[in-house]
Amino acid sequence: MTREAETKYLNKVCWPFDRSDCLSSAGFSQDKIPPNLDALVIGSGVGGLTVAAALAKAGKKVLVLEQHDQAGGSCHTFQEHGFEFDVGLHYVGQMHEGGMLRVIMDQLTEGQLQWNLLGPQYDSIKIGHKVYRLHAGKAEFPDTLKKQFPGEEEAIEKFVALMKTAVRHVPLVAVLKMMPQWLALLLVKSGLLHWFSPVFRLAESSHQEVISRLTSNKDLQTIFSYLFYGVPPNDSSFMINALLIHHYKRGAWYPRGGSSEIAFHMIPVIERAGGRVLVRASVSRILLTNGRATGVAIQRKEGEVCINAPIIISDAGIFNTYNRLLPPEIKAVPEVASLLSRLQHGMGCFLAFVGLRGTSEELGLKSTNLWIYPENDLNGLMEKFWSLEWEEICEDLPLMFITFPSGKDPTYQQRHPGRSCMTLLTMAPYKWFSEWSGQTPRHRGDEYHSRKMKLAQHMVERAIQEFPQLEGKIEYMEAATPVSNEYYLRAPLGSMYGAEQNCSRYQCDIISRTRAQTSVQGLYLTGQDVFSSGVAGAVHGGLICACAVLNRILYIDLMMLKKRIKRRKQLRCC
Repeated sequence: MTREAETKYLNKVCWPFDRSDCLSSAGFSQDKIPPNLDALVIGSGVGGLTVAAALAKAGKKVLVLEQHDQAGGSCHTFQEHGFEFDVGLHYVGQMHEGGMLRVIMDQLTEGQLQWNLLGPQYDSIKIGHKVYRLHAGKAEFPDTLKKQFPGEEEAIEKFVALMKTAVRHVPLVAVLKMMPQWLALLLVKSGLLHWFSPVFRLAESSHQEVISRLTSNKDLQTIFSYLFYGVPPNDSSFMINALLIHHYKRGAWYPRGGSSEIAFHMIPVIERAGGRVLVRASVSRILLTNGRATGVAIQRKEGEVCINAPIIISDAGIFNTYNRLLPPEIKAVPEVASLLSRLQHGMGCFLAFVGLRGTSEELGLKSTNLWIYPENDLNGLMEKFWSLEWEEICEDLPLMFITFPSGKDPTYQQRHPGRSCMTLLTMAPYKWFSEWSGQTPRHRGDEYHSRKMKLAQHMVERAIQEFPQLEGKIEYMEAATPVSNEYYLRAPLGSMYGAEQNCSRYQCDIISRTRAQTSVQGLYLTGQDVFSSGVAGAVHGGLICACAVLNRILYIDLMMLKKRIKRRKQLRCC
């Protein structure tokens, strides 16, 4: 290792402070606004930072405005009582050397973001009293499933084959969003899309419908559907579920240093081109001149501050953009009204953050995530979940996710000696906490605190059943509700993943219309609502937006780069 490389390594693993504060919390002031902007991005989630970094690499000067006090959106972290917690990113797939997502992230961070490969068993799924384990690897993934489901070999092979089909053809979904809209809609109306590729039929098909044709084994159907995001298999797209499961097939990774490292390493790319990322800058409206987006207004104590740019990009989500940032007459345009009527708000989530005394090694904490379902009927579980009232949920929690961020990041102990952390997640309808909407954190009263901590305590008790060694090791506990997401992330109704990821959203006409370009000239959308959910979905949403702004298919450049990396790797092996 060279001295320069060693210095970079030591800075990565031994930095004694929260380095994310250095770059990702530069507060807004008018004197920090760069002159002669090429573009302005509303929101610093992964989708917003991706498009900003991509434009910066093309030499564009971009200003990113974030309403929270830290950049990164759902990829930011927070620290309390000596513990650090991630709020949205729990693990990422397809980060192997030469993988497309790895190539993209290396370009967006100049290769400075490091990824820690988790153990080969990345997920366990507990259904009732049975535990099934998923292992990484092209061959290992189906082989270990076959060992756990003897007699279901054919169903597993067919499912893996359908996953491969979805992955190979999903670029056509992006193409549909990038081609001229009139042509995309013409292809949709003509029915030719289904002749071009099976991926569009897989996108429109119910996940439950497809897997029911493969197997009648309810446990195996649950394994094929286990990554919950608020939509039951009956109403979710098979393509999306297949892509999610395939996403981790080669393994799971975690950002070395925590999820806030993503923003930390994207911001310098933006700033080297003359741009800035500024926080505590809440955009109140998008400015229009003769029907064209020409800037934004920021509400400050001293009055409204207006910033102009020729290109405005919104990472605030499709609902916020049209319902909150644009005048009502834009939303009333038939094309916009029709699109919004076909989309729904996504489900909210509830998170319990638990600080533990002891290192991950001392406590026996692994990088494996645990998904818990009391039974193998996910459609019934979710239907039951939505019908439960608040009082009932604490007595009968239908599903839960348990993860140990400190067990995934080898730098956690250097940054937080003698401590570990656990995150617990379940879904949560907005109605459970809607009466506290609009109120600021720590000022919502005793009833709110009591309600959320009651559920958090119930979840902790359930987690201790699975990990009894944690009994008596808890030093800190906090919880986040859908109104927390609404406040910190400006997520409408506290949704986890933007617009609902249901079958309706992945009908071909909706796919072609939820694109980066909007009906307002000069205004673009980025992030999850452009493509799909999660970090990978937000990144691709950002790239699709950058393609539209630059009028260049960046994916061609990335594919050529991916081939060069693959050739270099082959030469090394020789």
